[in-house]
Amino acid sequence: MQTKLADFIKDTPQGREAEAILRKCVHCGFCTATCPTYQLLGDELDGPRGRIYLMKQVLEGEAATAKTQLHLDRCLTCRACETTCPSGVHYSRLLDIGRAIVARQVPRSGMAKLQRQALAAVIPRPALFNPLLAVGRIARNLLPRVLDDVVPDQPARARPWPVGGHTRRMLVLEGCVQPALSPATNAAAARVLDKLGISLVRAPNAGCCGAVAFHLDEQERALDAMRHNIDAWWPYVEQGAEALIFTASGCGVMITDYGHLLAHDPAYAERAKRISALACDLGSVIEKQKEQLNQILKNNRPSGTFVFHPPCTLQHGLKLKGRTEALLAELGFDLAPFADAHLCCGSAGTYSMLQPEISAQLKNNKIKSLTASSPAQILTANIGCQTHLQSATALPVRHWIEAVDDLLGN
Repeated sequence: MQTKLADFIKDTPQGREAEAILRKCVHCGFCTATCPTYQLLGDELDGPRGRIYLMKQVLEGEAATAKTQLHLDRCLTCRACETTCPSGVHYSRLLDIGRAIVARQVPRSGMAKLQRQALAAVIPRPALFNPLLAVGRIARNLLPRVLDDVVPDQPARARPWPVGGHTRRMLVLEGCVQPALSPATNAAAARVLDKLGISLVRAPNAGCCGAVAFHLDEQERALDAMRHNIDAWWPYVEQGAEALIFTASGCGVMITDYGHLLAHDPAYAERAKRISALACDLGSVIEKQKEQLNQILKNNRPSGTFVFHPPCTLQHGLKLKGRTEALLAELGFDLAPFADAHLCCGSAGTYSMLQPEISAQLKNNKIKSLTASSPAQILTANIGCQTHLQSATALPVRHWIEAVDDLLGN
């Protein structure tokens, strides 16, 4: 795609990156076939190709409008288009650049701005999020069904965290909402890795990965969160932690991008690059020791049928499509196939709160596909997907590592 960027952007790092991405696009339209919002809405501007044209116009100097912002806001950033694209267009990075420019040119209304600021301020901070969640659960009990889609049920309690003490040590990203919404997840990861001779280490001063603020027009706040985490993790890196494990694929995508996002920060560029290199999906660690885990589990195999929902951040963002499913199959899990596994469930971080109608349609479609085989449980790999899907079904929706931990017993 030929383009001529406007003076305000062309000689900046963002401008050079945007131009390189735009020049890769050949207008083929393959991306529209796998775009969830295009499939629902049928509008070219609600597909990747149309959004690329909108961003190109803004980058070339045409003023952004509320309509431009609406179509960019409707994007889930699921990145299915990147998996489909034969030309390797890095759409999500172009979207980050485009959204930031549009946000500066098109002020949001008072309520919309307040909603985004509140989400960016509350969700990443457990000291604010956890009490509000508790109040929400009380209100939910007083007002049956009114808050079902907003406030999740009380989660299962975590099993004891292992004592550790192994020579091999790996850091774990605890996350901002996962400890409150699913405390069993990281505890289960620690227990399984303990059986494999790996101690999972928590850094008490680390916080939100930065994804929430980054996708809510608060990119500078997000970069500060990244710097804070790097400072919190760095002593453990210097002490020999061999990896930074994440159990939420949405957070994982952001951490693997630290090196890129902080590349022009002289104080953090090298450390950010190192952190991104250390970041590793839990499944990728266990995959390397699956024979050892199989031996441990040989007399205790899972029963019943499961279905695995692959988060977009896992299959499209991290490019680990099919890897977790293959690992679970190796461990004896009977996984039922389902239709349209490549499509987003509609969670997408705060998308379910900002675009509730589209999100609800995607969620209902996904639940219909996932439950078609009448599985005993739905497994996934991202806290956002987990809580989003759980709001629409009575079936247990859990992180897959918890199902593996079940096989270890108490």
